[in-house]
Amino acid sequence: MRAYSNSTTPNPIPATFLRGGTSKGIFINRAHLPANQSDWDRIFLGIMGSPDSEYGRQLNGMGGGVSSLSKICVVGEPSSDQKSQGIQAEYTFVQVGIRDTSIDVSGNCGNLSSMIGVFALDEKICHQPTPNGDRITIRSFNTNTRKIIDTTFPVITTDDGGVTADLNVPEASIAGVPGQASQITLEFANPAGARTGKLFPTGSPLDVVTVPDPAGTPTNVNVSLVDATNPTVFTSHSELSTFLPVDDFLAGKQPALANVGEVLEAIRQRGAEGMGLDPSAQAQPKIVLLSSPKETDLAEGVDIVIHALSMEVLHKAVPMTVGLCLGVASNVQGTLAWEIIQRSRARRETDPGFIRIMHPSGTVDVGAEFSSDGVVKSAMVMRTGRRLMKGVVWW
Repeated sequence: MRAYSNSTTPNPIPATFLRGGTSKGIFINRAHLPANQSDWDRIFLGIMGSPDSEYGRQLNGMGGGVSSLSKICVVGEPSSDQKSQGIQAEYTFVQVGIRDTSIDVSGNCGNLSSMIGVFALDEKICHQPTPNGDRITIRSFNTNTRKIIDTTFPVITTDDGGVTADLNVPEASIAGVPGQASQITLEFANPAGARTGKLFPTGSPLDVVTVPDPAGTPTNVNVSLVDATNPTVFTSHSELSTFLPVDDFLAGKQPALANVGEVLEAIRQRGAEGMGLDPSAQAQPKIVLLSSPKETDLAEGVDIVIHALSMEVLHKAVPMTVGLCLGVASNVQGTLAWEIIQRSRARRETDPGFIRIMHPSGTVDVGAEFSSDGVVKSAMVMRTGRRLMKGVVWW
């Protein structure tokens, strides 16, 4: 293979294929890419097999035809200033369009963020990190959101005296992934204002947007516009059900899929405008529907139920940054999430530290820590991951 130079990008290029949480993605060492980020687009589209406007399957590349499988992380050494802050790796998350040529770097992926430290160790991007017993914490800087993220996971000593991630300890499981694996603790420091600079870009935990219903009648909808780890538009399942066949939409039935989908996208776009974001960017903000748990789920400790959409497609699990955002929103009085959580806690008469979210594939526990003056200090969640392949990828 030809060596990298400033004028030539090798084809194929070195890459690693990793699962992080309920997503899979291509991880690339930044040193193997052009210095100019504008030159990355054609490489990433080629890697993923996009655009696939006719079939939407990305069979010509590594993509899987859904947003959770059309992702790339570029990881490199931090700057000298970042190193002085204890940052050990810097990364950029890329959401690659499936049917079009969109390259979206407006937000982060919580699931794949869980594997940044693992990849940085494998690539020796982190220089001589020191474990704490049999675990290590790698601090990374996400360029998309300008936020610091810590990942903590088990390690073992290698023959040359270094350390590498041990991802096969049967100690944790997550919904949507079979079996058990090593626990990876993901902690987002100061997650508020990841894109907009504010936890509530409008200044309020509850807003109203006006959108046309399927008959074209202007309809007011309550939303919580929250920006923590990633900006999210929260809506109420029960409120939307008063004028939309939401249950049919969630069951995948037509014509609800088309009719409800159009209204949800209109709400998302109005929410994006309220947050000062580009409404045409499909990846951010996400939109979700929130509802109260059933009695049987409440007995299992479920606090709130979520259905999330990613790029206008109903997500089979929950995007992890959305889950973390919900964990923060659930602790702030006046949000739609807070109202649901209060009702759930009153019915169960308990108040655990973590919020248990039910999504289509199962449950996930998320937590948030606040300072005495109400500032969000951190948001955290547990994930697992697995190395799938290491080699080269053609673009």
